[in-house]
Order: sequence, then structure tokens, then C-alpha cells
Amino acid sequence: MLVNAKEMLVKAAAGNYAVAQININNLEWTKAVLTAAQEHKSPVILGVTGGAAKWMVSFSTVAAMVKAMDKALGVTVPVALHLDHGTDAQCNACLEAGFTSIMFDGSHYPFAENLSKTREFVDLAHKSGLSIEAEVGSIGGEEDGVVGAGDLACPEECRQIAALGVDFLAAGIGNIHGVYPEGWLGLDFDVLAKIRDVSGGIPLVLHGGTGIPTEMIQKAISLGVAKINVNTECQLSFAAATREYIEAGKDRQGKGFDPRKLLAPGYEAIRQTVREKFELFGSVGKA
Repeated sequence: MLVNAKEMLVKAAAGNYAVAQININNLEWTKAVLTAAQEHKSPVILGVTGGAAKWMVSFSTVAAMVKAMDKALGVTVPVALHLDHGTDAQCNACLEAGFTSIMFDGSHYPFAENLSKTREFVDLAHKSGLSIEAEVGSIGGEEDGVVGAGDLACPEECRQIAALGVDFLAAGIGNIHGVYPEGWLGLDFDVLAKIRDVSGGIPLVLHGGTGIPTEMIQKAISLGVAKINVNTECQLSFAAATREYIEAGKDRQGKGFDPRKLLAPGYEAIRQTVREKFELFGSVGKA
């Protein structure tokens, strides 16, 4: 059931759990996430970066695939199709393609420009019935070509962005895209608490959800995080399962080279990873 993400995240914030955004990269990824969400009665957000959309041909191709798959699988849990770290052009493309939610990432602009551009996309998104995420500060590391320095968000800037009417807000609190390096200092919960206190109660977003210790995840949720993004962990589990299949020589047994057999272990690994995230974030049975 495709919806925008606002209601599911408001419910998550009120219920002290978080909804997983799982980034999708192809048909197998999408099917794995949708079937896991339906099986565990969990709301879910399908994240799509510009690079992933290009790999799958276009944003409109992704939207058509997701809508058709959602219907064919008989999915009844709330599912949002969300642009991740969108540029101006990508936001406009997703508005036209039929996405149900967008993220405008203006964090790399001077704050005044971020504020101005975010205001524009809040108006456009809401006129079309879409939910919208914005970002303040920056997420460390690299995500699909978007490189962040890992700057901590300024609570006052978060207050101003939230006041524009964004539906949920991503703020840099020491989180990093990709694998967390040795010596990582952890999440800054003092900054997170200040952001929560000045942001008018809107759901907060934690990017870089792969590899954050359980106790940090739980504390972040207690401080207002209602959406946690996961991408790298699914990629790693998919790669490990596929490697095991090939190294065992199963691709050379019978018709083991058939893509439906070759990709099946990775598909199941994603389902398992997604299930674990639903349980960790507390969203099982919340649909």
C-alpha cells in the first residue's frame, strides 16, 4: 500500500519506535524488502538514490516497478517510495514520476540557500501530496557520490528548517554513510537532544544506520529518531551470500548459473537483514 511517509513516522515517533528506510537497487532488492515488510507487518520506506535510479533506468521506471510489485504481491502494510539525498532536478523528476516522498538535501549549500530551496520543495511536495525530508549539517562519508564532511547540525538551523513545514528532518550527529571506521566517536546525543527540543516535535532521521551499536540505536529512538536508513548492510549481506554460493561452486552445478538461482541467496540474505532491522527498530507488528 503506497503512501507518503508522514503518518507512519508520526506514529513511530509517538510509539517510540523507528521505521526502516531500506535503499533498493534492483528488482530483487525491492521484492525482498516488500515481502519482509508484509511478513512482519512492518511499515517500510523504500529509499532510492539518483545513482540507483539511473542503474534501474529512471525514476519513472522505479516507480512503475514498485507500484506494480506492491499490487501484485498484495502488500497491505504502509510503503513509502522515497527519494534519498535528492538534488533540485531529482526532486522534480520524482514529483513527476509518482514517488510518494522526497528528500531535498541542501546541506552542502550555505544555510540561507538551503533554507530557501527547502521552502520551495516543501510547497511543491505538499501540493502534490508527498512527504518531504530535509537535511541540516552533513552525514559523514559517501553515499552514491554524495560526500559529507560529517558536520554536526546546528540546533538553531534545524529549528528554522523544521518551521518550514518539512515532515521529517535529517541532522548530522556524528553518523556516517558506509562502514564505520575504527576510532569512530559515536553519536552526539547532546546535539540530538537539543535538535529534538527546538524542532517542534517532528520525526527525526538517522542516516548511516549500518553498524551503529544497538544501545545507540535505542537511545536515538528515545530522543526522537523515527526513521533509520539502512543501505550498506544489505549490500554486504547480499555480497557475502552471493560469494558463498559461487565459491561453493553451486553456479557450476546443473543450471546453477541461472540468475534466478544465482541471485536467490542474496535475496534471502537481504530479507534476513531487513527482518533484523525491523526487530531492532521496534516496527514489527506496527503496520
